[in-house]
Amino acid sequence: MNLGKKIEIFSKEKEVIRERIDRIINGIPQLNMEKGMPNPQWDTIGKIEERMEMFKVPGISMAVINNFEVEWAQCFGVKDKRTKEEVTLDTLFEGGSTSKTFTAAAVLNAVEKNLLDLDEKVNDKLKTWKIPENEFTKKSEVTLRQLLTHTAGINRPDSMFGVEEGKVPTINQILRGEPPALNDPAEAKFTPGTDHNYSNIGYIIIQKLYEDVTEKTLPNIMKEVVFTPLGMDRSTFEYPTGELKKKAIVPHDKDGIARETGLHPGASGHGGLLTTPTELCKFMIELMKAFNGKSSKILSVEMAQQMLSSQVKIDPAKYFGWTGQGFGIFLIEEEDKLLITHPGTNMPGATCMMIANPKTGQGAVIMANGINGELLNIQILYAIVKEYEWPTMWLFQ
Repeated sequence: MNLGKKIEIFSKEKEVIRERIDRIINGIPQLNMEKGMPNPQWDTIGKIEERMEMFKVPGISMAVINNFEVEWAQCFGVKDKRTKEEVTLDTLFEGGSTSKTFTAAAVLNAVEKNLLDLDEKVNDKLKTWKIPENEFTKKSEVTLRQLLTHTAGINRPDSMFGVEEGKVPTINQILRGEPPALNDPAEAKFTPGTDHNYSNIGYIIIQKLYEDVTEKTLPNIMKEVVFTPLGMDRSTFEYPTGELKKKAIVPHDKDGIARETGLHPGASGHGGLLTTPTELCKFMIELMKAFNGKSSKILSVEMAQQMLSSQVKIDPAKYFGWTGQGFGIFLIEEEDKLLITHPGTNMPGATCMMIANPKTGQGAVIMANGINGELLNIQILYAIVKEYEWPTMWLFQ
């Protein structure tokens, strides 16, 4: 347990790593977005505490992978501005849409067990709710492969996931867009398989499919298939209440004001992950090792390589420099270079940056309890990349 710890160095070269960490946390650049992504400009250098105050982000936690191992982890700030309780390395942060990578890995595990098929019609196995038939699904019915790669035609939805105050919708009510859920219902907006359109509710459909087939809840599936095999003892897809809530951050909005979590008890496949950067790194390391034929705790080597390869090419100008869509993960490819990533944002105020190079075994996870962490995480990542002189530098030229 790391209870109370603010920094941990796992490498034997502790003094060398400590010097690296000092250069990183004291060398956070200011991002100038006028040039736009994926070619931002970098201006003045500052300390991490200064950047946190500037962006009104109360708490940050991060971990760095080097040579397929977690090299160090450090955290800053407080869980909740009102109580001033400090963030520790055991504090649980919200993974946001990074959760989709976990959902995808678990579902691919089910595919390998022949519980599901990537190319079968998902409506054939959905039980108490099915994707509504319309003019688009009549042309081509939705498959699991399409849901995993955001090519199923399913809406985002733009209405997001509001609920009536004091009430908890079921997953079926969310999918139908029925009270107390306040979101648009899940439906196909174009012919499945003809285009790429990022969809949160598409991953809730995946959750529903998985739960219908296994007759287990997604939190229990994740514990069994992912967390326990990888020793991710603190990670969960459970909705934070009671003792679990006490271990987790409090989200903060753009003004740095504490807000209630935007997570939903019934629907977590798209954004319900609670974890620490160190534990998230364990997951990334497993994916990278499997990709390189060195492990198979969740997925076979073949399936891991499929997951981390471009199933669909996407427009980097539209998607932050990403060039490909894998199964539940985005790719940045240039010649023989490869990065895997899936950032996460949960309204009203939590963010996650996850990025790794499966060919070199390098990576980083940065998690924040403020919505402005979206930009701050990128700045911290730049400082890490610069210090380590990772091949990913081409992104920041």
